[in-house]
Amino acid sequence: MDPEIVALDAYSRVVTSVAATLLPSVASLTVRSQRGEGAGSAVVYTPDGFVLTSAHVVAGADGGVAEFTNGTSSRFDVVGADPLADLAVLRIHETGVPPATLGNADDLRIGQLVVAVGNPLGLAGSVTAGVVSALGRSLPVRDGRHVRLIDDVVQTDAALNPGNSGGALADSTGRVVGINTAVAGIGLGLAVPVNSTTRLIVSELMSTGKVRRAWLGVAGTPVTLPQPVADRVGQRRGLRLVEVVPGSPAGQAGLYVGDVMLTAEGRPILGVQDVQRLMLGPAIGRRLQITVLRKAALVDVVAVPEPLS
Repeated sequence: MDPEIVALDAYSRVVTSVAATLLPSVASLTVRSQRGEGAGSAVVYTPDGFVLTSAHVVAGADGGVAEFTNGTSSRFDVVGADPLADLAVLRIHETGVPPATLGNADDLRIGQLVVAVGNPLGLAGSVTAGVVSALGRSLPVRDGRHVRLIDDVVQTDAALNPGNSGGALADSTGRVVGINTAVAGIGLGLAVPVNSTTRLIVSELMSTGKVRRAWLGVAGTPVTLPQPVADRVGQRRGLRLVEVVPGSPAGQAGLYVGDVMLTAEGRPILGVQDVQRLMLGPAIGRRLQITVLRKAALVDVVAVPEPLS
């Protein structure tokens, strides 16, 4: 048999299998708010009707209607939304919708097959496929005065269009590894990764309806470490502090502009995202040990992050 036909059959089998697995769990959303009527997609991820979507899909709304490919529909309530992660948790009134399985985007590799399922342009139950084009991208999002980078965003060439936001990006086993969040350009889509950080955010939204964040009070830029230091600490980059807010937890701990953060809580700090990843609710009020490079010396300080107001 022609190898190309064999390869195409294998590719088709994967995509059709993922589609069959996920389509019953993906909803088309109709959202009404003071801004008017909007649409998007969402993924049921628990047997009792909790649903994951993009925060911008339900911005300003407290509910709406979710429709499924089997023809059923259900009212939904917005349990909580976190604009700084562009994630929201909903709860549908309908029971019996099969939940999707959440995977781990940290296991993805560039070139890996992914499948997008959603509601583009109002066309419910649409499936597209492509590959992971890039990993480690950052997506800036804003909530009022606060700006945050969603780190490790998944970039894919699977076709995404308006209405796909909130839908599932799945790996070849049908596990949801991303929530489609934006169309960055022709042939370019982005998805918020499903990983340990996402799961913590989703858990807080389910339990309290909001996400608490911690504040350290620093701004920095990545720098390459001198080779002797890199060899000594086992990493090539650090985060040079370009601002330390006076009176902030960082300032009170004795961090200074010019310090290069190397680790926090024992984890390497290679960029701003590594600090952000630590600044979630559990960090509030906890002692955070930080190691910095200061004038060729390694210095340990302890900061206690405060709630982000």
